[in-house]
Amino acid sequence: MLKLHLFSFYSGISPGFRHSMFDNIRADLRSYKGKWWEQGFWVMLVYRFGRWRYSVRPALLRKAFSLLYRIAHKLIQIVTGVDLPCEAEVGRNFIIDHFGGIIVSGYAKFGDNCRIRNGVSVGLRRVESPCAPVIGHNVDIGTGAKLLGAITIGDNVLIGANAVVITDVPSNSIAMGVPAIIKPRSPRAKEDQFGNGFEHAPQQEAMNDPAITRNGLQSRY
Repeated sequence: MLKLHLFSFYSGISPGFRHSMFDNIRADLRSYKGKWWEQGFWVMLVYRFGRWRYSVRPALLRKAFSLLYRIAHKLIQIVTGVDLPCEAEVGRNFIIDHFGGIIVSGYAKFGDNCRIRNGVSVGLRRVESPCAPVIGHNVDIGTGAKLLGAITIGDNVLIGANAVVITDVPSNSIAMGVPAIIKPRSPRAKEDQFGNGFEHAPQQEAMNDPAITRNGLQSRY
């Protein structure tokens, strides 16, 4: 009887979703260089589980997993200070650095190879307008940055620390300041952003930009 129940449970989950969840978790662990104790990885583990539960076909089991997800999500919020709901769309190699005070709207979308840090908010600009940013690939978001509203962030973009971004940012740009000033990126920074551990990319590139420095928009990481 137990075998029958287990078979019914397992067959109620589509093979694609079974494999994709574990593949995503393994990929996340590789992104964190095998450091399973990193709080960012814990957040991604709960996030992947939350996405996976939608694939469970028996409604009763799906409700049970949904309850488990809600409990795990609340616990991970308390432990890490990160709110990443499973309704948000997140690509591969998503890195959460320096956990704490991170809020991501369920309406937000991220491409591949994105990085966020403590104090970042990606969400609604107005409560009555449920629209959040759509973020491309290879986007690095600095500490304390706020990305708000129905905006689009292109690929290979750097968002500086404490920047407030409320307008579209084209690909291959850097956004710094309050409100954010958008500048083209230097070719060197594009090469270094992810390949060479360029963790402070938004701030370091801005320090090399005289226009940003003169206007007092240089931020301390």
